[in-house]
Amino acid sequence: MSVLVERIASHVGDVGGIPIQRALPNKARRTVGAWCFADHAGPATLPPERRMNVGPHPHTGLSTFSWMIEGEVLHRDSLGSEQVLRAGQVNLMTAGHGIAHSEESLSDRIHLAQLWIALPDAERERAPSFQHFAELPRTALEGGWDATVLIGEFAGQRSPVPSFTPLLGVDLAAAGPACATLVLDAGFEHGVMLLEGDVEVSPAGHDAVENVTPGTLLYIGTGCEAVELRCAASTRLLLLGGEPWAQPPLLWWNFVGREPSEMHIWAADWTRADGGRFGEVQGYVGPRIPVPPVPALRKPG
Repeated sequence: MSVLVERIASHVGDVGGIPIQRALPNKARRTVGAWCFADHAGPATLPPERRMNVGPHPHTGLSTFSWMIEGEVLHRDSLGSEQVLRAGQVNLMTAGHGIAHSEESLSDRIHLAQLWIALPDAERERAPSFQHFAELPRTALEGGWDATVLIGEFAGQRSPVPSFTPLLGVDLAAAGPACATLVLDAGFEHGVMLLEGDVEVSPAGHDAVENVTPGTLLYIGTGCEAVELRCAASTRLLLLGGEPWAQPPLLWWNFVGREPSEMHIWAADWTRADGGRFGEVQGYVGPRIPVPPVPALRKPG
């Protein structure tokens, strides 16, 4: 049986003054496992007056997952957390019932991946929390790739970052020519998200060799037991994976839910002076981001 492979073009945009490429959600593919949002920010060098500055904004029903490659960002949230995220570290903020946070770059140079993980029904109303992971397991693979296990288990290493659904996130970097065949969980769907360089991807069960460049997410469906990654020069990518969701969640603005009616309730909460269920972010100088008008939404099916 052949494995489904799709090439998904990212949307180009701007978040807090930094150029970004957004691979998920996309009309062609809304999720990869529980990964429901994937931004690649930078790499960019910005003058001090144009550093990333994202004012307080709310989240529900998800965990935000920030993987810092270069630079420093200050995180503040309505729980009172205040944490600098540095290169090689992960911030995991589980919004659950509701949380608000802000993000400010402390460096001119910045390069990071910002991802969202949709929470399953049993966890999406849980109390919010924030966790910082200063060290993550790393391993050198045969063939020239260096792997950092961001979440889940890979190559005999397990990340300390928790998840509520079976999930995989690995940063793979090569300083020069590299080639390795990676063993995959065939029950997962996967995405290869290129950050820098150029890579040839050969999924088992797929006849073609796919050349992937930055701005493209290569989706690999379930049933794939291995993938070969080959590059000729310095390259970095994310390998994302997880069990497919029976039905994609409903995403709008900064909220992850199930029903359109929920979005109206959450939007109204954020317009309250005290932030409603989301609370207030102390220490940030500047206004919070206002909620846009809720459009006509349909329950995903």
